[in-house]
Amino acid sequence: MPQRLVIGNWKLHLTAPEAVALADGLAKGLGTLDWDPARVGVGVAPSFPLLVPVAQALGGEDARIDLVAQACHPEHGGAFTGAVSVEQLASVGVRRVIVGHSERRRIFGVDDPQVTRAVHRVLDAGLSAVACVGETLAERNADRARDVVLSQLDAVLQGVKGSAIERLIVAYEPVWAIGTGQVATPEQAGEVHGWIHERLASFHPSGSQVPVLYGGSVKPGNIAELATTPGIDGALVGGASLDTDSFLKIVQGVIHAS
Repeated sequence: MPQRLVIGNWKLHLTAPEAVALADGLAKGLGTLDWDPARVGVGVAPSFPLLVPVAQALGGEDARIDLVAQACHPEHGGAFTGAVSVEQLASVGVRRVIVGHSERRRIFGVDDPQVTRAVHRVLDAGLSAVACVGETLAERNADRARDVVLSQLDAVLQGVKGSAIERLIVAYEPVWAIGTGQVATPEQAGEVHGWIHERLASFHPSGSQVPVLYGGSVKPGNIAELATTPGIDGALVGGASLDTDSFLKIVQGVIHAS
């Protein structure tokens, strides 16, 4: 069975003092839970300027909460003003990198070839890649969800070589459910997670152990139903991860389902 994971994506929110306070609260709150990080991993993804102070607030190298980056540039270095490399992220304690989030695709023009390159760079550096896939409402209504999701997943898998798949995580995020308050029903989410698990298992013998997370308006009120749906191995959490109590309740929901 894949490891369960809960990752909070803080997006473009919080000042440094606010981020440190949130990280400190999460570290203390999780410390009170009966929780085995080997079974249920937890991570937070602050924006780039906040990575170092958040890492310190989480406990540095001894932290039980993973430091996650929201994106990366696929090149090692060079004249790419405003970009951040995987090596730079790793040097400040980042353990996982989100790749191909729908907002990166829609707002910043990240396409499948760029996702392939970024996944390759992240895995080649020894970090974990949290690769996002998902369809728009128009694509779902046109009965194209399966084709879109598996096409995006195939682009992700092009960046995976051999046993590096053991450091891959996939997040299914229906674009129509991100920040909208809408949530895919357990049946809808479970069906797509089934497609993803099937493709991963056919790609590599270790593919069946790749966690597949659900992302899209995840809240304390719906995590129990989502986390007990077959094929859903955890959550990529947006707005609810900005509140200590809400995020801790989501983590507890995944722990109880594991």
